[in-house]
Amino acid sequence: LEEEQLLDGRYRLQEVPGGRVALPVLEEKLFQLRLPPEMPCELVRIQDPVPSRAARRQVPAQKLRDELRRLLGESWSEELERDVPRAWQRHGDLVLLSEDSFRAAPWEKLGMALWETVASALGARRLARRGRVLPDGMRSPSVTLLLGQDSWVEHVDNGIRYTFDVTKCMFSPGNITEKLRVASLPCSGEVLVDLYAGIGYFTLPYLVHAAAAFAHACEWNGHAVEALRRNLALNGVQDRCRIHHGDSRQLELRNVADRVNLGLIPSSEEGWPVACRVLKGTGGVLHIHHNVETLPAPAPPQTPVLRAERGTPEGACSDGEAQHPTEESGKETPVARIRPEWQRWAEATAARIRGLLAELHGQPWRTSILHIEAVKSYAPHVHHLVLDLECRPTLP
Repeated sequence: LEEEQLLDGRYRLQEVPGGRVALPVLEEKLFQLRLPPEMPCELVRIQDPVPSRAARRQVPAQKLRDELRRLLGESWSEELERDVPRAWQRHGDLVLLSEDSFRAAPWEKLGMALWETVASALGARRLARRGRVLPDGMRSPSVTLLLGQDSWVEHVDNGIRYTFDVTKCMFSPGNITEKLRVASLPCSGEVLVDLYAGIGYFTLPYLVHAAAAFAHACEWNGHAVEALRRNLALNGVQDRCRIHHGDSRQLELRNVADRVNLGLIPSSEEGWPVACRVLKGTGGVLHIHHNVETLPAPAPPQTPVLRAERGTPEGACSDGEAQHPTEESGKETPVARIRPEWQRWAEATAARIRGLLAELHGQPWRTSILHIEAVKSYAPHVHHLVLDLECRPTLP
């Protein structure tokens, strides 16, 4: 039989005394276990086996369904079960439910009893439900607070504390790989300009972990600016950052940046002229975010595939809460293939930036593609990419 048919998926492999490893074999399958004679083994019963990650995610989801069944009694139906969320995000003691949860009419009759039951089952004190992102140019969330009075939450990523009003600002756990990469960049002594700072998603990793000397953070959403101010103070870097509240296209800075972050999708193209203006005359590096469409093509056997393509969007787990981004990121994550469409986009972007810099300075510049990072997939064949582009004036 296949290994999956023998192992108990509720538990994980674990070490036992004597430098041995215990396999969680299903008891009814023990007689089918066939090991080579030269492999010593014995049957061990473990009092408190370690649950698998899948099982840890399943427990609160199953508990939620069980509690709701008891609450509804004979009114419970398959239609209502389909309306129970199987994924959510947790921010401290607040759970953020998906927009398609508890929308059927019978739920409304339960009133506050519903939200108290959901909160109890999920181990939360506050509940909110996400709606669609508002088309206001600021990607403002449409979030309703269902239980509790205070909508400010705190989230910790890679040792950085973020606080924000969950009804006013968005937090995307799907960007954790890029935040980790930014944190590892060699930025000591550098000045950063972050053209789309938000609540500090990238500004803070640059300051806290990458040791940037100073940052100019540009943001036009007042709610995000308030969160950014709090986050700079929470992480003790408020003296190394200046906030520019307003449209970054009107930014008056010039010739100050060693590095510019353009973290806007689906495209940061409107910020390219500004990025060129704020770069120092000696040049620097642009980190350009963009959504690029990739033509579907069958992958050859054993070809590495992006982790984001294999998982669910935004780090959400089926049958459980949205995973903390660092929990599931293992060491064996395959390196993404650089698709032809990605390379063509990068080369076209490099040429466009080269032209903007030459026009701005009245002399030739060279642009070099340092790296193309695939952050995640947004839809079939659409990928969020980041281009690291080095820009330097051409010596006479």
